[in-house]
Amino acid sequence: MLHVRSIWNGAISFGLVSIPIKLVNATESHSISFRQIHLDDGGRVRYRKVCELEDREVSTPEIGKAYEDADGTLIPITDEDLSSLPIPTARTIEIVAFVPADRIDPLQMDTAYYLSANGVPAAKPYVLLREALKRSQKVAVAKFALRGRERLGMLRVVDDVIAMHGLLWPDEIRATDEVAPDTSVTVREKELDLADALMDTLGEVDLADLHDDYREAVEELIAAKASGVEAPAAPAGERTGGKVLDLMAALEKSVRAAKESRGEETGEETTEVTPLPTRKSARTAPKEAAGKKSTSTAKKTTAKKTTTKQSTTKKTAAKKTTTKKATRRKRASA
Repeated sequence: MLHVRSIWNGAISFGLVSIPIKLVNATESHSISFRQIHLDDGGRVRYRKVCELEDREVSTPEIGKAYEDADGTLIPITDEDLSSLPIPTARTIEIVAFVPADRIDPLQMDTAYYLSANGVPAAKPYVLLREALKRSQKVAVAKFALRGRERLGMLRVVDDVIAMHGLLWPDEIRATDEVAPDTSVTVREKELDLADALMDTLGEVDLADLHDDYREAVEELIAAKASGVEAPAAPAGERTGGKVLDLMAALEKSVRAAKESRGEETGEETTEVTPLPTRKSARTAPKEAAGKKSTSTAKKTTAKKTTTKQSTTKKTAAKKTTTKKATRRKRASA
């Protein structure tokens, strides 16, 4: 922690206990920054601070701050003016309450800081507050002043360090009234089941395994251009477009893709959805049934005709035999 530059020195006010601390940034940005250049000759384009009245560039010591009124009037405000304000949190992180962590809305979360004990005497009260937070399983809500304004903060324990998250004031969180869908939508149980299956298939992830693919691609691009070689081509990804044509199909496809990526069997038969009959298929269904009935009737008719024909043939043959016998008797008696 010693190699990290502190951005604020003060104390934590914990009842009558005062804990001298140093405030250091808990996060750092790895984003790649670019400079602006003149496209014609590649020269750097810089911003210069110019006084509008004198039309000349001014240095940092010559620059102060002012508040612009509604009519455009500038009201100068000095650092002495701000430091003389009766703010008890000017150099103190004042703990005002201890609450369960789930009472803090994640929307309020802002910049994160580490609080470091400032000096040997501060170690004992620092550890006392840290262990009290651990045992209570609560977080501390505090007020503090930083960069010219009073802020809200949340103290919690990270490993063996007390961390503080800057919090937005409640009135800085916008309402959701105009953001939620303004149309009535019905979600079917089958759709929820597939969404649950997708969530279960994706499972959990170790956040430490995630990394910034875009930043790595930019670094490769810069390295290629610096060495004069051809920049790597972007992989051709599947583009699904912005319009969802079939939500069920998209969910099923997502589940299969997630399972395949994990080397699991897709089991398509378990997620196959039987489409509802359309009006056209509903109209043609009776015709198909009628066709089957006609076929059966035709078979019965054919069988009936065959039986009748066989019966007629047998009767005719029997009649001829009887007539032939009668003729023979008449001839014998004569």
